[in-house]
Amino acid sequence: MRTLLSRLAAILVAACLLLTSQSLAAPERAAAAEPGYLMTHFIGEGSNGQQIYFSYSTDGLNWSDLNGGGIALRSTVGTKGVRDPALVRSPDGSKYWIIATDLCISCGQTWSQSINDGSRNLVVWESTDLINWSEPWLLNVAGAIPDGRNAWAPEAIWDPATNNYVLYWATNVPQNGATKHRIFYARTSDFRTITTPQIYIDRPGTQELIDTQIVEMPAGVGNYRYVRASGDGQITLEGSNSILGTWTNLGNLSGIGLTGAQVEGPMWMKFRDRNEWALYLDQYSSGRGYMPVTSTNPSVPGTYQLPATGSYNMGVNKKRHGSILNLTAAEDTRVLARWTDTPAKRLQSFNFQDRYVRHANFDVRIDQNITGPDAQFRIRPGLAGSGTVSFESVNYRGYFLRHANNDFQLVRNDGTAQFAADATFNQVAGLADSTWSSFQSYNHPDRYIRHYAYYLKLDPITTATGRADATFRVTN
Repeated sequence: MRTLLSRLAAILVAACLLLTSQSLAAPERAAAAEPGYLMTHFIGEGSNGQQIYFSYSTDGLNWSDLNGGGIALRSTVGTKGVRDPALVRSPDGSKYWIIATDLCISCGQTWSQSINDGSRNLVVWESTDLINWSEPWLLNVAGAIPDGRNAWAPEAIWDPATNNYVLYWATNVPQNGATKHRIFYARTSDFRTITTPQIYIDRPGTQELIDTQIVEMPAGVGNYRYVRASGDGQITLEGSNSILGTWTNLGNLSGIGLTGAQVEGPMWMKFRDRNEWALYLDQYSSGRGYMPVTSTNPSVPGTYQLPATGSYNMGVNKKRHGSILNLTAAEDTRVLARWTDTPAKRLQSFNFQDRYVRHANFDVRIDQNITGPDAQFRIRPGLAGSGTVSFESVNYRGYFLRHANNDFQLVRNDGTAQFAADATFNQVAGLADSTWSSFQSYNHPDRYIRHYAYYLKLDPITTATGRADATFRVTN
């Protein structure tokens, strides 16, 4: 965390808002700092563990949890849980997608059900900046596979030969006398429609194969343009000069004591400053999450090395099967400004001091003695103007307090100017007590946030009662 904090100078100083009775200081970020690495992953079981989380590293080995260690994106479709996310950047950097397994173990679904009659869909999000993400949608990839029973662990790689993506995943299907997971692929350009799925990787007999990830190699390193690592009873390495061409078995990692009985979820990362790669492996059998093994030539199994004790740190959250993106300087700035932890705050009513602003079913009210995430907000620089504030939900990332027809709801930011204006407020001295705060509407400056019959409203304030109703304390 100390390494991460040292990089935040200009970003956090610009983004931080000094609130009444609150001071937030940030150390300076080194001007010459290189961009870092962004990992997307899930953290465990249950409805909260199986969501999208982000982590950040300056060196590719020591990781810090972004968003205060909380959920970055929550699935609201399908099983309403996701695992195995892959983060995909378009070749020109204008779009990003997260594709993930539609699976929520221990929250309505068992392993047996998910293996034999699971979701045939993937969950997909889209973004243009790594900051603002679309609502998720379902992409049916296994429905066209005869007796395909699920769709797990998706990945995608750009194929320059055809100018689209090779999307690949595992599906459990009975074929040739064996019911097992095989890797299928299809082509797509937008992650909304796909070509007819075809078998991509199959192993002999009953040997299953679920987790595969491909890395493209630079010229001059090894004998292959692409190397893939797969969990198939071993961590098997293969090489090819074409994504859909012939792949050559290069060996596995049993020589350093790692087999598919111990690790899964291979995840590639190239170090920015040198020709060295980390292959992160999820230590699922011991429950310890990811660890990196490193190589200067990924196509040669004998070059892989186990990490030395103390050479890496995965942060607080357990990191489970995901992917890593090497950030550009612009992406790094945006990611740290948006996803670095901003303290969660509550808004306490002045005239009902046992009540706090909270959302419930996306409506907004004040309730007694509430301390959970429904009553916690990250106070962001205003979406519509400098020197203003906006209130982002802690447990629904990307959702803000917004007024419409003088009522308040918790609404997902749709990126429009109208939304920004409706969700932006001037923080001023409290109308009933100058040591507290009131919040004046940005686009209706004659009106303020107030509570009325315990619900939040946007009203003109003309009476003593109104001034008390429109006064709040920003507190922990």
